[in-house]
Amino acid sequence: MLYNSLSRKTEEFIPLNPQHVGLYVCGPTVYGDPHLGHARPAITFDILFRYLKHKGYQVRYVRNITDVGHLENDADEGEDKITKKARLEQLEPMEVAQYYTNRYHDAMDSMNVLRPSIEPHASGHIIEQIAMTQQIIDNGYAYISNGSVYFDVEKYNKDFPYGILSGRKLDDLMANTRTLDGQSDKRGPFDFALWKKAQKEHIMRWPSPWSDGFPGWHMECSAMSAKYLGEQFDIHGGGMDLLFPHHECEIAQRCASSGHRAAKYWVHNNMITIEGQKMGKSLGNFITLEQMFSGNHPKLTQGYSPMTIRFFILQAHYRSTLDFSNEALQASEKGFTRLMNGIAALQRVKPTDKTTIDISALDKKVAEAMDNDLNTPVVISTLFEWIKTFHLLEEGKESITAEDLTSLQKSVAVIVENILGLKNQKQNESHKELLDGVIGMILTERQHAKERKDWATSDAIRDRLKELGIAVKDSREGATWEFSN
Repeated sequence: MLYNSLSRKTEEFIPLNPQHVGLYVCGPTVYGDPHLGHARPAITFDILFRYLKHKGYQVRYVRNITDVGHLENDADEGEDKITKKARLEQLEPMEVAQYYTNRYHDAMDSMNVLRPSIEPHASGHIIEQIAMTQQIIDNGYAYISNGSVYFDVEKYNKDFPYGILSGRKLDDLMANTRTLDGQSDKRGPFDFALWKKAQKEHIMRWPSPWSDGFPGWHMECSAMSAKYLGEQFDIHGGGMDLLFPHHECEIAQRCASSGHRAAKYWVHNNMITIEGQKMGKSLGNFITLEQMFSGNHPKLTQGYSPMTIRFFILQAHYRSTLDFSNEALQASEKGFTRLMNGIAALQRVKPTDKTTIDISALDKKVAEAMDNDLNTPVVISTLFEWIKTFHLLEEGKESITAEDLTSLQKSVAVIVENILGLKNQKQNESHKELLDGVIGMILTERQHAKERKDWATSDAIRDRLKELGIAVKDSREGATWEFSN
């Protein structure tokens, strides 16, 4: 059972269709290196994606890339974040977006975060955003002002409750807000841009019925979720900091365009904090994932492996805050090592003619924890309890048959690798070192064949490696290899 931010009641259960579950998650704005704050939503919804698939659901997971329309300070004014980065670095905006998208993917891959089913870019869906904006205008919930289009929150609030997700009331918000000074294109202080007219210096712009401009930040997710998941879908996720105004505005846009809310569930992960303050680019207190891996940051006493960071995040429930500290990360490093050592002990167990433990208890307790709002801390504590049993089995103080041992090993592998997404990186690194050594020996023999002018053997070695998915590249410095497509 998922916690639904829309109702804020854990008791509310909305059944999902096992044939098709639509999951939409707000992805990163790609104007800088991914940081620790990016890791938490990626890992949170990776766990949800993995667990739904484990339960047999057919999941279409859509996670967008924000590469246009996200202005400074999450407002309707200021410079586009990607445009600003492009201007400072004298690059094309899409060059900036592609570079940091690649950096984001590399970091997420290292933490074993599965790629989504579809990863649409906001800049590739301008037509859909213009169409939805026009629909909202036609329905009477938006107005055109000096080439920009704004959502009329006050008019919308008469027909639909604005603030249904965050629990805020428009009257209360208005009472605590200064009236507009007449210099703004907006009629009301909480109206937000669906389309912004581009100023002369604005690089990223597209033609529209109202002006050459660009879509508002909130519009992109509404348009792309509708395109790939339909008018109504199951789960919309993102960070707690997006709940208001971003997700509140998304609900308003979808109600104004179609007459009803889009998502059945709204799921929000909480923040990673540093010294009690939200970690983020806008506050300048973030630590990039590359710095986390290398340890090259004043607040770090060492580098931490991607799996240590994943384990650190999973040890806290996704809805609770998670405060960064070296002590907490070092404890996670020790905990992850202990888990991997326990699994290794299970692999060394010798089967006997009887079983003295209840192997079904592990799957049952893990299922109860995951079904209770993805309670990964309980799953991890359950695994630690079973590590004691693994060592008792290894020492012969408990017994298990060969059939039950195979079942238990399979269960542990599914929980650790498939559901939690954890893997033994040391083992993978040693495998890579072994592979490097073996292929290096083969390439040395190939070089000897070339020196003997035995071209047939040289070509045969190259062709056989190619059949195995290994591409050999020859250069003046010698031969190198990489995995081929």
